[in-house]
Amino acid sequence: MNVQEIISSGLLELYAADIATDAERQQVEIWRQQYPEVAAELSAIELGLENYATANAVPPAANVKDKLFAQINTAAAPVVNINTQPAKVVAFNGWKWAAAASIALLIGSAFFNYSLYNKVENATAKLTEAEQQLNVAKLEADAMKNDIEVVKQGLQVSLKGQPQMPDAKAKIYWMTGNGDVMVDASNLPDAPAGKQYQFWAIVDGVPVEGGLIITNDKGKKFRMQKMKSFGRAEAFAISLEKEGGNPTPTEVVSVGAVTKI
Repeated sequence: MNVQEIISSGLLELYAADIATDAERQQVEIWRQQYPEVAAELSAIELGLENYATANAVPPAANVKDKLFAQINTAAAPVVNINTQPAKVVAFNGWKWAAAASIALLIGSAFFNYSLYNKVENATAKLTEAEQQLNVAKLEADAMKNDIEVVKQGLQVSLKGQPQMPDAKAKIYWMTGNGDVMVDASNLPDAPAGKQYQFWAIVDGVPVEGGLIITNDKGKKFRMQKMKSFGRAEAFAISLEKEGGNPTPTEVVSVGAVTKI
């Protein structure tokens, strides 16, 4: 077993509660010497048992001491000749050992259950996290599937960066059947502070506003975005405007002509 499996096995709790078999104790001793992590975990368990026992200790009643000494004095009253009478052994400590064993077992069981509960809670949290990651991956896969369908069905128009911003490249997918326009702006540089990209269609030589483009939202890069629909257009363009956009383009940074309809 690896270190994590050893810690999760429950043997360390049995060892600390002194209810492990001899073979289990020997194995734990080997692990304790071999792995610092196991030694640290075992020390933490033993400290937990000690704190639990201290917190839950029950002091004896005030009159127990007087009754105990009264019984001792009563039993010691007769004079016995030690040379002629055989020695008698009084079974006095048996109940103490039984009580100590019961308490140790109770503490060990409680601590073991508490440790097991924590492990179950951790496993549940990890499972929930994995499910959330799986849901995110599924959403991303669905979005990618939709993007692939757009690429397969749409007329592609490549927009090239202009001299003032040569890296401002994008692709337009125009569904000529219904006029829907999708823009892939993943290759556009992030807009400067206070600026925003705006989409345009050139219709009869006149730029017609097609919507604002989001390239980055709190670190998340956007890919396909649906813009306004156009039944016809000679070209498409992207301009860099103040946040919120403009009614007419002021700084065109990317342009692409429609070569096939």
